[in-house]
Amino acid sequence: MFRAFRAEVADALTAGLESLALPTGDLGIEEPPEDLDATLASSVAFRLAGELETAPPQAAAELAAAIDSADYEYIGAVTTKGPYINFRTTDRYRQETVEAAQADDYGHLPERDESVVVEHTSANPTGPVHVGRARNPILGDAVANTLEMAGYDVERHYYVNDAGRQMAVFTWAYEKFDESDLDSEPARDRAEYDLVRYYRKGNSFLEAADEATAEAAEDEIAAIMQGLEAGDEDTYERVGEVVDTVLGGMKDCLARLPAEFDEFVKETRFMRDGSTDDVAARLKDSEYAVYDEEAWQLELDAFDIDKNLVFLRSDETSLYTTRDLAHHEWKFDNFDRAVTVLGEDHKLQARQLQATLDILGNDPDRLEDVIYSYVNLPEGKMSTRRGTGVMLDDLLDEAIDRAREEVEDRLGDRIRDDDLDEDDIERIAHQVGIGAVRYDIVSKQPTKGITFKWDEALDFEAQSAPYVQYVHARCCGILDEADGEPTAEDIDSSALSTPEEAALIDAIARFPAVIEDAADECKPHRVATYTREVADAFNAFYRSCPVLSADTAATRRSRLALVAAAQHAVANALAVLGVEAPDSM
Repeated sequence: MFRAFRAEVADALTAGLESLALPTGDLGIEEPPEDLDATLASSVAFRLAGELETAPPQAAAELAAAIDSADYEYIGAVTTKGPYINFRTTDRYRQETVEAAQADDYGHLPERDESVVVEHTSANPTGPVHVGRARNPILGDAVANTLEMAGYDVERHYYVNDAGRQMAVFTWAYEKFDESDLDSEPARDRAEYDLVRYYRKGNSFLEAADEATAEAAEDEIAAIMQGLEAGDEDTYERVGEVVDTVLGGMKDCLARLPAEFDEFVKETRFMRDGSTDDVAARLKDSEYAVYDEEAWQLELDAFDIDKNLVFLRSDETSLYTTRDLAHHEWKFDNFDRAVTVLGEDHKLQARQLQATLDILGNDPDRLEDVIYSYVNLPEGKMSTRRGTGVMLDDLLDEAIDRAREEVEDRLGDRIRDDDLDEDDIERIAHQVGIGAVRYDIVSKQPTKGITFKWDEALDFEAQSAPYVQYVHARCCGILDEADGEPTAEDIDSSALSTPEEAALIDAIARFPAVIEDAADECKPHRVATYTREVADAFNAFYRSCPVLSADTAATRRSRLALVAAAQHAVANALAVLGVEAPDSM
């Protein structure tokens, strides 16, 4: 209802301005200051003061008087306070909000005829996923979820770098060394932890080898890279064995978040189908191409980029960026829009890619980059494993362990009479622990760095995942104790008249608009902010408004419907963030 209400406010302001023969370009619609009793406000009077040659409060009063709320379904009173024009909602708005939120899929917007491919994670398949990169799959999955709930046709892609030097070194090392040559046991019994030892062995061997030995090894590594470039099937199979094995283990790790993908798109695909060669040839012919320092480059000064983009080596072999350009043209051929989630160290490459896509004749506006800062390592009992660093698996393990301790410590304080057995505790520990990690990471603005703190992420009393999850569990508890699920016929908005009820209805009403706005700007942290706001509103309602012991049957039925509405809003908002909503805690 909030989206419809916001549209009516825009229409009302426009009609009022037109009736006064005033320009309608900037309506100044915004969230009202906290001290204003309104759902939306307009600061347009600041702009009108000059037009009307009067003070902003007088301009606001004149425009408000020109608006007839009777012409609209959801606009109730139109008042002013100082320079602000304030819009309140009607009983119909509140009634229809609670009715709409009875649907399990509340918050989902109508389907749009627009496809979006979201590429995220895309970590090189050289070993386990490091905790410092954990923000990419968590943020990327939330971006995809947000777009999907906003009605877009979304595919999630992982771009596999299987053609660069790293994979050539990895393949060479895997073939050269035996298990007996390795100096450690796998940190975990999973493929990527096993094979990464060969990669590390290969790199340490190259660093310590004498010049002749290192040169011979480099020749073998170069032969692998050249084999890929030449389309040699045997080389593809050799590299593919390593890539697919390591990637299989990485998939298992990411599934714990969970972060799942519709397609793993391999870099070599665009070498084998000739599209990389096509891109290189077209770039050579462009006015921006120069041959300098034994490589083909693009001068991008015209795009305010100082650093040249190298797209072809002197031996005519391509680079990662060349192949990624072919990859993005393939995206444009198959999807209406493309979104890529990238670490802050890829800012320059992202700008170069956008500029080069423009040079190639594509519309770079179809590509949006979501840039994020990295996650600093958390404190705690985690420690590096034989110099391998802290992996995402380590973080998730500790999250579950700490959540289990919190759940067990709180068992004595539970007021619900549903006994939790060991399986229940373990389930809740996974939901809360992994939810805490995801929520803490996705709730921050992507461009801001994060120092992960366990005491904040797992604080049941503060604005964290457990705090919001507990609200969902409390809603489920109330509904479980009621005699039957509420229906639309049970709702009487006139029976929901307290300030706390009104505030909760207003919060629930805003959910679809939050999804729309978060999707428009690829900013899922706004959904996290919303979950805290609706959780606060529910807790205030819960403290002040008895549900099962309400004074009248009509109030009880309506409050139960309001609880169900809050449950759906919280559950679906958490789902966007990839956080599970427990039925009990």
